[in-house]
Amino acid sequence: MKKVLVGAIIALASVLIYKSCTDDREQKSILEENSMLIQQELRNVSKLVVTEGHFAEVYNYKDSKELFGPLVTAHKKALVVVNADVSIAYDMSKINYEVDEEQKLLTITRIPEPEIKISPDFEYYDVTADYLNPFNAGDYNTIKRNVNASLMEKIEASSLRSNAENRLISELSHILVLTHTMGWTLVYNNTPVENTEQLKTFLD
Repeated sequence: MKKVLVGAIIALASVLIYKSCTDDREQKSILEENSMLIQQELRNVSKLVVTEGHFAEVYNYKDSKELFGPLVTAHKKALVVVNADVSIAYDMSKINYEVDEEQKLLTITRIPEPEIKISPDFEYYDVTADYLNPFNAGDYNTIKRNVNASLMEKIEASSLRSNAENRLISELSHILVLTHTMGWTLVYNNTPVENTEQLKTFLD
């Protein structure tokens, strides 16, 4: 009878040990599958998110040069019409992240800065210059530099940047939904992300 009881205990212990090992393997397999799924989703959104806009600018350029003191002044001027295509892009492949399978954490450590590209088309009207103060390469470079600075101010004052951020948040929301669905936690700036509104605050 004792032999039967001992045998039953050994058999039961073997079954429990086997089940425990099997459960551990299955749990590890699930964690690895979830980790791979999350990283696949990150690869899926690792693309260039681009928002485009168009701006027009009319710029008056004037320059005066004193010759022989204030007695003689040479003038030059130009009316410049600028049409510019502008794009704001986030290169999602530059997102840095860490995956912690044991804690079920996806930590985003870096979101790329927006890349602003301005493609202006310059048309020059009413270009006049005195003989002693002609237009040169420096004038055209000054015009381009000043126009780009003016366009950048217009971009910052427009809705283009916020539209670009909304598109970025839309891409990040896919990751947020996936992690929550699988019981993982998305972390950014050492803070667990609970909803889309939190994502917006991180870009402010």
